[in-house]
Amino acid sequence: MATHVIGIDVGTGSARAGIFDRNGRMLATAKRDIALYRDGPDIAEQSSEDIWRAVCASVRKAMAEAELTPDDIAGIGFDATCSLVVLGPEGTPLPVGPHGDADRDIIVWMDHRAIGQAERINATRHPVLAYVGGTISPEMETPKLLWLKENLPATYDAAWQFFDLPDFLTWRASGSLARSTCTVTCKWTYLAHEGRWDADYFRQIGLADLAEDGFARIGTKIVPGGTALANGLTEQAAAEVGLKPGTAVAAGLIDAQAGVIGSVGVRSSHGNALTRLAYVFGTSACTMASSHEPIFIPGVWGPYFAAMVPGLWLNEGGQSGAGAAIEQLLGFHPAAAKGQRQAEAEGLSFPDWLAAQAARREAKPSDAARLAGGLIVVPDFLGNRSPHADPQARAVIAGLGMERDLDNLIALYVAGLTGIGYGLLQIIDASRAKGAKLEAIVLSGGAGRQPLIRQLLADCAGLPLLAPDEVDPVLLGSAMLAATAANAFPGLAAAMTGMAPGATVFMPAEGEIATLHARRRAAFDTLQAAARRAHELMQPTVLQAVSESPT
Repeated sequence: MATHVIGIDVGTGSARAGIFDRNGRMLATAKRDIALYRDGPDIAEQSSEDIWRAVCASVRKAMAEAELTPDDIAGIGFDATCSLVVLGPEGTPLPVGPHGDADRDIIVWMDHRAIGQAERINATRHPVLAYVGGTISPEMETPKLLWLKENLPATYDAAWQFFDLPDFLTWRASGSLARSTCTVTCKWTYLAHEGRWDADYFRQIGLADLAEDGFARIGTKIVPGGTALANGLTEQAAAEVGLKPGTAVAAGLIDAQAGVIGSVGVRSSHGNALTRLAYVFGTSACTMASSHEPIFIPGVWGPYFAAMVPGLWLNEGGQSGAGAAIEQLLGFHPAAAKGQRQAEAEGLSFPDWLAAQAARREAKPSDAARLAGGLIVVPDFLGNRSPHADPQARAVIAGLGMERDLDNLIALYVAGLTGIGYGLLQIIDASRAKGAKLEAIVLSGGAGRQPLIRQLLADCAGLPLLAPDEVDPVLLGSAMLAATAANAFPGLAAAMTGMAPGATVFMPAEGEIATLHARRRAAFDTLQAAARRAHELMQPTVLQAVSESPT
């Protein structure tokens, strides 16, 4: 009897597989790196075939480590980044850049080539935009589709299907063209609360052809995450992945939503699934909160109906750069190379080594905030996703001196972490201003694994932070999808409860440290506002007006 399920997560840098029992206990995990092509600061592309090979290798390795047979696996579930996959007839890859390399058939979520298209879409003020926080992002799919149509018409016209990456994976596994409610609602402007695409929106923004063919290229069958697809694994996919044909394949989720599914139901007395803000801290960061009624929050995506949990509305905020922002920040420092060498000598990653160094310098993790001194970092290296919805924003740092030593590097690292934390608090404040009730944060994602980071985030946000115990929430979330599709639970909500982990609680600091964070947050807001004003002053029309003004 099949008693286990597999959760598969495709992030920006790797594909991972985790094997779980029906109590949510992980038996084994494996990963395989995937290629990322960067032809410029706004360009990020990947290969769907490379990703599928990494998925297959990860599953096979995890199965070997768990010492299980294909007969033991009841179902598989996928999550992935919200990246755009472009396939031609019979699923052949098509090039998404002027390079003409058909193997590079994915525009990655973080690709910002479509900023201009996003700005034009936002200028329409179409009612659909109310369900993406009022402002569509270049990280979403309709601006990217419009970019393809305008810049690579041969690829656009030849495309048989445009997939979100999670839907590509389920199609590759099962042959089903069904799309997940999660992907099309969160990233494609599907109106799940009305069960329809808005044809007028597509006509108005310049994608009328998609509406005219009945949306056949972007999805006509929309199903909730966890739905069992088609007849399960196809013969070909089963042979490639090393499992039995017919093994249940679940409709997938975006990776951040999978992390929330696997974490927001943790066993704790602090809040519940409707009063907890999920915070997925990885290369980027996402915040998610569920509610019974729709909440419209400027700069926060959504509200999306049934995009994560059936019957509930979802609001999604986030930071375009989180773990990646910290890496970028550290790379500027003169002592970075020395620190990296010491980290390697101790067998640690560079961020983990820095976290350990910061923790050693203070008696309590909360006290590490003092190490930042006068350094204030606004880490908007890739724009501000929420709550300002400004893809043109850029990072700024105040308080730099002539220091070149490791102590100053550690100070910059701590300042960067607090900058991430104050950005999180901005999202919390914007949500509360519109009526959201938030009592705790639930953390997931690899960039937040260190206790120091968890404590600093709790202190910056002023809320209890719950860290799921001894489990990878993203993989667990995908495993919950698999268990639902395999009928191990009557629905996804039951799987979230039945497979939920416990949690370690990090309570926010009070007293002097809380006062310190209040001052630093005020400085953060001031610096961020100054950066916006500086950007405005540097626009051509403003520069011309300044040059023409009388002296």
